[in-house]
Amino acid sequence: MRIKKALATLLVAASAVTALTGCGGGGEQKDDKKPESISFWYYDKDTAAQTMAWREAAADFTKKTGVKVKFEVKSFAQIAQNSSQFLNSDQAPDIMESNRGNGSAGMLSSMGLLTDLGPYVEKYGWDKKVTEADASMAKYDEKGVMGGDTWYGAPNYAEYQRVYYNKDMFAKYNIKEPTTLAEFEDACQKFKDAGVTPIAADAGEFGVLWLWWQLVSTKADKSFIQDWQMYKHEVNWKDESLTYATKTLNDWLDKGYISRNATGLKAEDTTTSFIKGEYPIYQTGTWNQGRFVDQIKGFEWDASILPGSKFAQGCTGNLLTIPEKSKNKDLAAQLIDMVLSKKEQNGIAKHGGIPLAADNDSIDNPKNKAMAEEYAKFSKENALSYYPDYPASNLTDAIPAALQELVNGTKTPDQTLEAIKDAYTSGVKDMDVKD
Repeated sequence: MRIKKALATLLVAASAVTALTGCGGGGEQKDDKKPESISFWYYDKDTAAQTMAWREAAADFTKKTGVKVKFEVKSFAQIAQNSSQFLNSDQAPDIMESNRGNGSAGMLSSMGLLTDLGPYVEKYGWDKKVTEADASMAKYDEKGVMGGDTWYGAPNYAEYQRVYYNKDMFAKYNIKEPTTLAEFEDACQKFKDAGVTPIAADAGEFGVLWLWWQLVSTKADKSFIQDWQMYKHEVNWKDESLTYATKTLNDWLDKGYISRNATGLKAEDTTTSFIKGEYPIYQTGTWNQGRFVDQIKGFEWDASILPGSKFAQGCTGNLLTIPEKSKNKDLAAQLIDMVLSKKEQNGIAKHGGIPLAADNDSIDNPKNKAMAEEYAKFSKENALSYYPDYPASNLTDAIPAALQELVNGTKTPDQTLEAIKDAYTSGVKDMDVKD
């Protein structure tokens, strides 16, 4: 039996005895008594721009309603791997941060575990604040495929992959900061010739995965992205974007642009190394931008998307969802609306994040303003490639595992791509999203 059908059968049976009367059940919730607090589960770092904005919104929420917000930190793995179990229990929180995509929020929505936020979207006008490509990650169809008609999450910030450059190292070795992919590879070769490994990348977590997908995003077209992410057609595994990215990544490993020791590195290792000034080039998520602004003191830096990219690898950030078993749905929605207020959206920008409903002209830090404007350009053009593991829940582990073998040298590019194909095909089948 396929994974989703099996879980859904168990959950429906377990919840059949409970009648839910919240917003997702056909009308707004009517609390007989105001609670002392509502619960908010999250897994982002406390230094993240959105987390700081959530806490600021919570303080305003408490002043207005008298209801406290009880924040509880979970790990990404806890929510990714166990959410279907705890969301179907009496311990479900009132608000939960959820990863977006078909294998995460999409699967949970299709199993009836998340509240349909449509009435709240209409009440508060969230669809006027979250529009175009940004809204696609918030809405899912009945099978849990993103880009549907029903709102199950509220995005409140965005993120994407940028290449960060240590400008002092470029100046030291008299190397030009690249504006094309050819110049990027030329810069890498010049650093290598000077005895410097140019690119910081980890294969112990997701760094190499993101670099691979950004290379895909230099060759892909819109139809390929839709086939991969939304199952419009079968994925063409001979598509130039896939073969180019996998072979190019292997070529960079062979040339020493990326160390094969990356297999033993994790994201914190490479992030810390870049902050210390040990690498000239680092592609990472914009969630690190605020940290770089605060912590990099020893050199000048700059950032932009990988040269030659047709798509930005990224999208709206993790979703704020209201579990179907939340006991305080209206209060949860009121807090989410505060997070989407102009005040808190401007706060996300101030803390180094990418807001969805702020006034970009009000961003006083030029680095943060450039980041917000770069993202807005790709979002407005509907040129987001999202992340490669969104189509199925198994891909978060399977694609990095295949790429780690490429880094190790135990798989060729063709073998690596075949392993990704097998994982994608089986994962999508288990998701039960295709007719």
